[in-house]
Amino acid sequence: MIQFILGGARSGKSRLAEQTAIASNKPVTYIATAQAWDNEMQERIVHHQAQRPAAWTLVEEPLHLAARLKQLDQAGRVILVDCLTLWMSNLLMQKDENIQADECTQLLQVLPSLQAEILLVSNETGLGIVPMGQISRKFVDESGRLHQQLGQIADKVVFCVAGFPMILKGDKA
Repeated sequence: MIQFILGGARSGKSRLAEQTAIASNKPVTYIATAQAWDNEMQERIVHHQAQRPAAWTLVEEPLHLAARLKQLDQAGRVILVDCLTLWMSNLLMQKDENIQADECTQLLQVLPSLQAEILLVSNETGLGIVPMGQISRKFVDESGRLHQQLGQIADKVVFCVAGFPMILKGDKA
């Protein structure tokens, strides 16, 4: 099962994904895509780490998400990926201009074949104004395209606002 959980900054999406993983009563692997480029991001990472159960396995993967998912896949497990928009940022900042398209294609191809329960967390970036800078517009465009494709293959899609989940696709339970 693939669950795709979207929301704005501080919307409760990561908390919902973590609660869903805990409620599964299955072993959890947490894939973190963030990179600590500055002190503020390092503090965010430390905060998130402190919130997660100690029994969870942590894997840091800033770029090659599909390959890592294939490597970690196992029936009877939960793999929680937080978050896809940081992953997209990492890809767009690479010198190789093809890496973003290649990695997104690989992710979309591998997800339906995985045996583990997959929880994907991402920031919804399409609700604001069109950004002024070229890289910002590319980020919003590419994230939006990826989100639409993930929404099509996900079994359940949830949008979080102010800590409240709204089911967009899939069972209400």
